[in-house]
Amino acid sequence: MRAIVLAKRGPPEQALELREWPDPVPGDGEVLIEVRAAGLNFADIAARVGLYPDAPKMPSVMGYEVAGVVEAVGPGVSEFEPGQRVAAATHFSGFAEKAVADARNMLPLPDRMSFEQGAAIPVNYGTAYAALGLMACVKPGETVLVQSAAGGVGIAALQVLRDRGAVAIGTASAAKHDACRDHGAAHVIDYRSQDVRQEVDRITSGRGADVVLDALGEFRQSYSMLATGGRLVMYGASKLVTGERRNIVKALRGVATMPRFNALKMMSDSKAVMGLNLLRWWDAEGSIEKFTRPLMELMERGVVQPVVSESFPFSRAADAHRFIQERRNVGKVVLVPDAVREKAAA
Repeated sequence: MRAIVLAKRGPPEQALELREWPDPVPGDGEVLIEVRAAGLNFADIAARVGLYPDAPKMPSVMGYEVAGVVEAVGPGVSEFEPGQRVAAATHFSGFAEKAVADARNMLPLPDRMSFEQGAAIPVNYGTAYAALGLMACVKPGETVLVQSAAGGVGIAALQVLRDRGAVAIGTASAAKHDACRDHGAAHVIDYRSQDVRQEVDRITSGRGADVVLDALGEFRQSYSMLATGGRLVMYGASKLVTGERRNIVKALRGVATMPRFNALKMMSDSKAVMGLNLLRWWDAEGSIEKFTRPLMELMERGVVQPVVSESFPFSRAADAHRFIQERRNVGKVVLVPDAVREKAAA
């Protein structure tokens, strides 16, 4: 089969190679999927640059989430069958024409959803649900600030917040504001031209946000915007990923600016700080079903409405990396095997 291989660190044109790769074989409790689309996440960008410690040893095939058709099932699998449309979380190895997933990490894909949309569900919506439902426990009427609201997880979070009856505030560049409002943001702040903290104070009449979701690494600012009883959920630090290659000096400077939270002050302020690493939690649980099973009910009710910003063929994986690293996306960026793209165009 053909796969996008991370061969080395550096610019995408040099680091990514489309190669022949061994076909995977499903083991006990696993399913072999013919991949029709694979989701690109910022962690894949960080791995290419060399700033993602959980990435497998190179050469490797990255990719956490796919959608496609079941080709075969391994021993012990009864809930899925060949020919079925599915979305799945893969523990890496998703950027290939075929992928294996634990049956516990899979969801039936509704006919109304495209494969590209399906590839946006497991990790993006799983992260949003983990942050909002399991960690922050957002309640109706609470105010939630979503940093980087137009990204894949950001859009998912806005949709989940709308369903929960929360008041969502998003940060995004001006061109993305309409999209944020369309998916549930009551207020949108242009982080490039407006002071985010001042705007949050204005919107909340000085009270602050009950919850802040931060994938940027603006943790000091995010904590300062919490109301009494507020919760900060940190699930990324994308501002540390700059340029085409790993720059340890810049990364360390970025880390040095991050706050060291004072336990006594947190207790006095009645505020909470939580870190979320979906892969590590996944490893600890043994599967991702804790985060994805609740999505089935949300999918049935139409809450989950994945937004695909752009779809790139495997042969243009470098362009896809640049597209997301330059933050041009509104929603999900996906990669599609060239053979699938060619068949659809025929």
